[in-house]
Amino acid sequence: MTDYEAARRLGHEGVRLRPATLQDAEAVTRVFLDSRAAAMPYLARVHSDEDTLAWITHVVLPTSTGVWVAEERECGDLLGFAVLAGDDELDHLYLRPDALRRGIGSRLLAEVRGAAKGGLSLYVFQRNAAARAFYERHGFTAVAFDDGGRNEENEPDVLYRWSP
Repeated sequence: MTDYEAARRLGHEGVRLRPATLQDAEAVTRVFLDSRAAAMPYLARVHSDEDTLAWITHVVLPTSTGVWVAEERECGDLLGFAVLAGDDELDHLYLRPDALRRGIGSRLLAEVRGAAKGGLSLYVFQRNAAARAFYERHGFTAVAFDDGGRNEENEPDVLYRWSP
């Protein structure tokens, strides 16, 4: 077994998925902020950390169709999360920068697919090549490109869709 295969196996065995609770708000916020800073350093920061925590606490966690977290099985450290909005929108999927390439994102995506009422749609910033490649590997197709006028960051994005 290669080192990569061993790391992926550990990622599956050493990580558990569960529904998020309000007690996860701070850890989810930290993953959200750290992931965006690492993956998209060009992205405008339009909200403070405190405002982001309030949004996660009072909007994302209580009003989404489903929110799942991935955590280290032994210590409970949060590694990532995914959010299903409505019946068919993957609203967020973020991983801690040190949790990439372990199969955790694929597991979270599978969880959301299982809860969706059919297909899924999602938006990704056009410049986020790693996320675009991830979704394309998982069968999503780009169906529309936007100039950034629809998001707070004014960053051009892509609408992806997946059908079962």
